[in-house]
Amino acid sequence: MNIHKEFQKRRAALLKKISPQALVILPTAPIALRNGEYEYPYRPNSDFYYLTGFEEPEAIAVLAPKRADGEFILFNRPRHREKEIWEGPRAGQAGARKNYGANQAFPIDEFAERLSDLLVSRKEIYCLLGVHRDFDEILFATANKVRGRIRSGVSYPVALIDIGDLLHEMRLIKSPSEIKIMREAADIAAKAHIRAMQACKPGVLEYQLEAELLYEFQRQGARYPAYTSIVGSGANTCILHYNANNQSIKNGSLVLIDAGAEYRYYASDITRTFPANGKFTPEQRAVYNVVLEAQLAVIKIIKAGLPWNKMHETALQVLTQGLVKLGLLRGSVKELLAKQAYLPFYMHRTGHWLGLEVHDVGQYAIQGKWRKLQAGMVLTVEPGIYIPSDLKNVPARWHNIGVRIEDDILVTSKGCEVLSQKAPKTIAEIEALMA
Repeated sequence: MNIHKEFQKRRAALLKKISPQALVILPTAPIALRNGEYEYPYRPNSDFYYLTGFEEPEAIAVLAPKRADGEFILFNRPRHREKEIWEGPRAGQAGARKNYGANQAFPIDEFAERLSDLLVSRKEIYCLLGVHRDFDEILFATANKVRGRIRSGVSYPVALIDIGDLLHEMRLIKSPSEIKIMREAADIAAKAHIRAMQACKPGVLEYQLEAELLYEFQRQGARYPAYTSIVGSGANTCILHYNANNQSIKNGSLVLIDAGAEYRYYASDITRTFPANGKFTPEQRAVYNVVLEAQLAVIKIIKAGLPWNKMHETALQVLTQGLVKLGLLRGSVKELLAKQAYLPFYMHRTGHWLGLEVHDVGQYAIQGKWRKLQAGMVLTVEPGIYIPSDLKNVPARWHNIGVRIEDDILVTSKGCEVLSQKAPKTIAEIEALMA
């Protein structure tokens, strides 16, 4: 499918879900300063991009059902020769119409002025409430201005509705073109994990492995990571969101890398754990096999119709059984699960949605019940076991063993597809690669 037809199709689908007398107003993300006058690399708001494909800052999309002059209006920066010399080309209003399918396009500075007319006779405004304060102030001030014209027979919006629920439910089911991009994002991340494993040896600094990841991401066309990469070794493998990445990797320690590439705005999210010297110790091997068994058990049951929480319950069952076999927990597995005895070793959920954001949007439960998986959803499966040295009554030989294994999974009508399958994860594969 032509990429801009994809965005057009999404807008049309959204308009079918709202009243003909409603109005959708969606600003993109603001520019963020890194320091002084220097900006972070710009990334559009995910919801805005999902509907428009427009990548420039300072833009607002308006969708107006049944509007005579067109349902898609884009407010964006005008062409400006001097600024384009410094900052690069802009689409301008002509480009917004020609290249992005806008029925009408106006300079962004005219938004407040034109908003009054757009609000007239509209009963509901759909927007992202509380996300952009400057935008909220303009919207509320203009709505009050239109309300003041009531004596002249003008009707005005009477409801502000957060568009998140509608839009995020749409984003939850990926189209074939999105799946194609996400498969590529996962392939790129898998290649980066392989590169890091091959570059690892005792004495290397954690951030040097991070550099290998970033190099491979960019070399394959993913300019940025999907999130700050986690490269933890030794005790740092037991810190879930560790990202200082500044310690020397010691012989005999494990290395845990949680890193994904962002490719064409879509995230991948892969975690692999491996020995710094290429050979698992008996204790590392034992813990690793329990985590891998749990992950494979979860992946095996994934299919359309499966309640979301069943994946976590399956992981907890296998992990708790494994911790008993290792001697790290004692007692009946049923009783240990009931009192959550696994929590000192496993304290996070088993997965999350994946898409335009690494922890992507979409509800996990609906009206108090865990939602059922549908074909086209993409999620992660990431069980783990973490044994920091301060855990009481744990023999020292288990200390500082942290293992997490994470893959990106596409739910299909017949089961699932592991998008990140090219990243090695069995002990035999990892040791052979690092040899």
